[in-house]
Amino acid sequence: MRVALHTRLAPGREEAYEQAHREVPTSLVAAIRAAGAHEWTIWRSGLDLFHVIDCDDYAGLLAALADLPVNVTWQARMAGYLDVVHDYSDADKGLPEVWHLPRE
Repeated sequence: MRVALHTRLAPGREEAYEQAHREVPTSLVAAIRAAGAHEWTIWRSGLDLFHVIDCDDYAGLLAALADLPVNVTWQARMAGYLDVVHDYSDADKGLPEVWHLPRE
């Protein structure tokens, strides 16, 4: 399944956020994959961040990561960069899909 999310950076935190993502801990990457994610991409437009996650089960992914120490530490770090955070409270939803071009 694919899930799209929207978060927003705090003004002036763009470079620090991007630098943090050049240093994602390998243990966090392994945990995300073990929780069922196949791909996770983040795009930035100004302060707006758009995430697309391809995973087996989004609610299951969040549940598996929620209390994992490496993820808890990462989420605390990310909270310092964000005005609008992903707070794990809406585990069955992302952005509503309006349209997509299917593969042929």
